[in-house]
Amino acid sequence: MPTRAIKAIFFTRFHHEKGSRVLHQVPEGSITPSSSPSALRTPLFDVDAIINTYIIPNQQFCDRLLAFCTNHYRVIGYPVCIREGRYSRNEFIFNFALVVEEGVSDWIAYGEVARKLGRLLRGLEEQGEFLSREEEEGRVWEDDGATGGGGLGDGEGSFGLGGGSKVFALCEMVLEDLNNYAECMIPIDDSNTINLKLFPTRAPPPPIYAHQVPVLTISLSSLHTPISSDLTLNRILPHINGISSVAHIAQLADTDLSLTRKAIQHLVYYGCLVLLDIFSFGAVYAPTAEIGGFVVDESVKEECARYVRVPRMRIGSIKPKLGSVESERSRGGTDERSSISSSSRSQLHSEHTTPSDRAPAPDFSTTSVSWSVRDADSDDEESNAISHMTLITLYTSLRQGLTLKNWVLENVELLGGIDVRRLITFGIIKGFLYRVHKYAIATSTSLPPAPPASLQSVSTSAAVNHNDVSDQATIRGGHLARIPSLVAPTANAFPHPAGERRAEEMVRLNSLVSEEREQGLPLVRFLDGMHCFDEICTELGMSERVVEGKIRGVGEVQVFSR
Repeated sequence: MPTRAIKAIFFTRFHHEKGSRVLHQVPEGSITPSSSPSALRTPLFDVDAIINTYIIPNQQFCDRLLAFCTNHYRVIGYPVCIREGRYSRNEFIFNFALVVEEGVSDWIAYGEVARKLGRLLRGLEEQGEFLSREEEEGRVWEDDGATGGGGLGDGEGSFGLGGGSKVFALCEMVLEDLNNYAECMIPIDDSNTINLKLFPTRAPPPPIYAHQVPVLTISLSSLHTPISSDLTLNRILPHINGISSVAHIAQLADTDLSLTRKAIQHLVYYGCLVLLDIFSFGAVYAPTAEIGGFVVDESVKEECARYVRVPRMRIGSIKPKLGSVESERSRGGTDERSSISSSSRSQLHSEHTTPSDRAPAPDFSTTSVSWSVRDADSDDEESNAISHMTLITLYTSLRQGLTLKNWVLENVELLGGIDVRRLITFGIIKGFLYRVHKYAIATSTSLPPAPPASLQSVSTSAAVNHNDVSDQATIRGGHLARIPSLVAPTANAFPHPAGERRAEEMVRLNSLVSEEREQGLPLVRFLDGMHCFDEICTELGMSERVVEGKIRGVGEVQVFSR
């Protein structure tokens, strides 16, 4: 929210004899001229020209949020009309309005404050005559100077004191607290408190797709209370790890995909997570024009170095152990150690020795390779630190046409102690990297043709014979089980061996054609150039290589990247 956005707050009343008047204004002189030493030289706008039309409008516009612009300022008010017999003309009309600059885009948040404040003051007036009581004391309608601070003297603004105006003090506190803290809590009496808060108006969240990967921007472990009571949300939160896609999360959490998408959309709306693409070493990444900001910003490079650094492994020596595995476990040493099986060790030994050197080797059934993880706070932390030039070199070497796998092979020496996935994720989140997606567009599709006419006639006659039998059974009141294939009816149609072979060939051909058509038809709807390969693979549950092979069989398809 912009700081010091509220330029003025004023309270306006309609008097049955004196008409509409501005009773209180903060700061002084912002709405009407004032003789106070701290008053503004000139008002922000001419209130006389609009007070009877927009500030104290007709009763049809009361209890509605009204906002209008004048002299490059936006006035936001909520006029209230209370109809009761104790008031003159049986009604009490007032408006508590806020003034902000016309260029404030998020003025709806201030409108909600004006709406809530108007309703709260209405309730206070109906309960204890909070607003009309100072009028009965004769303090605000004495003379024309009442349009300033309400005829207040030395006790001006002293909230709750006998010599001051509570309404004027309320205006001051609301203005200062909302401008400084975007919220306020003002006690009125022992049983009433005004609580206001500026809630920024957030843009509607984008649609959530099954192939997107959510990444949390908050730490769930730091929350003392559950983030929500929603059952779906509580089930999917443990599976949001920055790696699994939305479809995979729904599968792991055993939740409906549509409900999972709505829950993630709820988190995106409140800024609890961001959405990324599926990380793959076969993908292509390239820097954007924002890479220049990363090069010159030292704080972002320091943040990147801390985020992508991983502990280095220090490989220990191979020590064959003749004891049993149980004795090794009993001696401890399992905190930062791991063991390799004998088969892996034998394979490793055979790969690094020539046939003539393969002498009888000792028994490695209990051989272990140990390593220790270097602590980030150890003495050699500075030697393991990632230099800024290394990060710049790695990011700028990414380009279109170069897969991440080949990029890793080219820069394997610079990637020591760096998490490649975090390196790419950091660039995507900060906006100086983007994913190059692959799309497919079909210029012409050719689905598998129908079976030959001769086999179609055989299938038709077999189906007719089967239908006749079914009809006869229905007439007799009997019941026949559904036959899932064409083997049974065609066997009756061809009692000779040649006919049986022909029927079997027809069944196999039909099964192949139906299988190809079933696989080709769902794929055709993605071949319009609007669906990336990540989406196609996720929707069909296939790998990218399998999808590419099936695309070739659909027809003439052009694959492009963007």
